[in-house]
Amino acid sequence: MSQSKIYFGAGPAALPQSVLEETAKAVLDFNGSGISLLSIPHRDKAFQAIMDECRDLVFQLSGLDPDDYEVLWLQGGGRQQFAMVPMNFLPEGGRAGYLDSGHWAHDAIANAKYYGEAVVLGSTRNINYTRLPEWPAHFPPDLHYLHLTTNNTIYGTQWPNVQGSPVPLVADMSSDMFSMKRDYSRFDLIYAVAQKNLGPAGVTLVIVSKEMLDRTVRKLPDAFSYKAQAAAGSLLNTPPVSAIYTSMLVLRWIAARGMDRIEADNREKAATLYSEIERNPLFDCPVETGSRSLMNAVFTMPVQGQEAAFLKFASERGIEGIKGHRSVGGFRASLYNAVRVEDVAALVTAMRAFEEIAD
Repeated sequence: MSQSKIYFGAGPAALPQSVLEETAKAVLDFNGSGISLLSIPHRDKAFQAIMDECRDLVFQLSGLDPDDYEVLWLQGGGRQQFAMVPMNFLPEGGRAGYLDSGHWAHDAIANAKYYGEAVVLGSTRNINYTRLPEWPAHFPPDLHYLHLTTNNTIYGTQWPNVQGSPVPLVADMSSDMFSMKRDYSRFDLIYAVAQKNLGPAGVTLVIVSKEMLDRTVRKLPDAFSYKAQAAAGSLLNTPPVSAIYTSMLVLRWIAARGMDRIEADNREKAATLYSEIERNPLFDCPVETGSRSLMNAVFTMPVQGQEAAFLKFASERGIEGIKGHRSVGGFRASLYNAVRVEDVAALVTAMRAFEEIAD
């Protein structure tokens, strides 16, 4: 049975129908073993095969060399990564560069300040993050790394291209991982919570270069050490087995479609929705054109009192998850990989139908 609703939620987000069906079967009986996916031992060969396939798929999709990078599957979400990055790589009294492009980037900056100095090299906070900051023209020579958030779910901005950096580059790709072709070799550490584009909530993908691991600046408890996690193959403690398995299925699905098609579909979805927002006098997008995200399209209704009516109108047509983040209001349609082109067409149809009755 397929889902009866069209879901545009920002996370936990929509998953491909085939992934949902295969996960559901595995929860009842994993690979004909007679045991639920929820019960298979994490030290078992069957789970190690899942971890190995996840690793292979990540390297396949990223184009990175397994000799140069480690793939980790960790718990704690993005906020744990905000802390783990400076814990591992920012010495006391040291400096790290940050680009402040939204709520989550700002949160990462706050965490870095517990361990050293966070130097903000660009920010658009003063204009409510309606565009991306400029890429730094100059880098202080003593930075230990530069951190950026490639896509900002709340404010609907995204870096289309990431330029080079003279210092190690760390990226939060939680909401646009494997949504477009990128040169991942530019990054020394990438982290992405799964519940946007990679799988269900409960696990975070980390890709870290072995050279970066050698830059670890302090001894840490193993659970918070990238080095220790890599040495243990992400099995220091019981990992979220079912979340990793479902993420493997999503990675399979992405690989089967291919990054060319994934990116083309995402560009088509975004172009379709932004075109309607521009055309329809009832809606407006606050984000400058050159900074608009392919993943999270935010928009408002300039006429007060219409937002609640449109939410109800859309819900009656089976469209859910478009309410904007509580801190900014308005609307947000998350166009992650699993959202279909026809789903966006249905939203646009609803916007046009609402226009007709609102006149």
